[in-house]
Amino acid sequence: MQNRRGVMRGTLALAGGLALPGSLRAQALLGPAPPLVPMRLSPDQLIDLKCCIRPLRAAGPNLGTETVRDRLVIHNYGHGGSGWSLSWGSAEVAVGKALSVLPDRIAVVGCGIIGLTSAIVAQRAGLAVTIYARDPIQQTRSFRASGSFTPGSRIALAGPAGPQFPDQWEHMARYSWKMFRTMLGLPGEPVAFGDSYSLSDNPIERRTWPADPAIAARYETTGLPQQNSEFARLDSRIRDIVPQSVPLQPGENPFGTPYATRSSHMYFNFPAYSHLLMTEFLARGGRYEMRNLHSPADVGDLPERVVIHATGYAARDLWQDHTVIPVRGQTGWLVPQPGVNYSIRSNNMSAMAKADGIVIMNNNPDLGEMLGVGDSMELPNRAPVEEAMASLSRFFWPADQRGAA
Repeated sequence: MQNRRGVMRGTLALAGGLALPGSLRAQALLGPAPPLVPMRLSPDQLIDLKCCIRPLRAAGPNLGTETVRDRLVIHNYGHGGSGWSLSWGSAEVAVGKALSVLPDRIAVVGCGIIGLTSAIVAQRAGLAVTIYARDPIQQTRSFRASGSFTPGSRIALAGPAGPQFPDQWEHMARYSWKMFRTMLGLPGEPVAFGDSYSLSDNPIERRTWPADPAIAARYETTGLPQQNSEFARLDSRIRDIVPQSVPLQPGENPFGTPYATRSSHMYFNFPAYSHLLMTEFLARGGRYEMRNLHSPADVGDLPERVVIHATGYAARDLWQDHTVIPVRGQTGWLVPQPGVNYSIRSNNMSAMAKADGIVIMNNNPDLGEMLGVGDSMELPNRAPVEEAMASLSRFFWPADQRGAA
């Protein structure tokens, strides 16, 4: 009888735990959060600095068509900070337009993530494909990105993009998300998920960017956005499929800060991902020809009658498209650290662990999407990366030595 009473008490305790809110229920059933392997955030671990110039177009990516002599050119460039994230959906749109004229082979100009993905989507549709590019993907600006799924990052300005753009963006984002999910669990982890923690001494709130009436200038009058309120905000349209952040209770927070949230974020390991794509492209009979094109006339000289033009920021010069706005971004890369498979963020600084290294970013939180707009400087600056490492490393010190977060 005594044993039966003990079982009943355990059953009631379990039932009571199941009635608790989600975060408290996790504590009741699983106990406190397990310790994480600390990140080594120090200058001796820094192995690379990269600058990535993101190609922002106010109206969103150029997915239009035009004729150069008798070549049908389908454009696929100008994705801001969302090129990796929207690559499959954007390629589906571009290849669909190419198929409308029933070619048996096409050319793709550019071998960044948009060009290479477009080539593979075309091959899967039964077309023979030749890529013409100055550089393979490992030497393109695509390879200098941070590598997170950020489909709404600097993708367009709300006014110039127009009312029809959000639907097109959502289609591309959902299609890409489904394609990335087919690559989870593959050797080398080309696509993976990790926990991401936001840490603070103060309540964490989602920042909004209302229009500042004191700023009269806008993109329409200057050719550059002037404030964050001009940017399209579209991520809420896919909240049903993308994991959202949740607040953590003290027992769930492995960092012990007063406030923390956790989310699951998708990211890309560039070496494994690019190897996967190039292997498929070549296995399907794809050809890569190193060629430096200088003008649309050079595109008209290609032997293929249908061309997908996917040169990213280079389209500003190649196609003389000065609606492409440079947006500078910088990352520092630390040595990959076994067992570290999470990310942390505090204010404007972040460290994201991936198989190909720990990515350090230091962004001004007061500038938001305006950070780097109009800046085409591709030389890195080590100081902000070291500042971020020094600031974030305190989360791995004893709590009484951290200072303000």
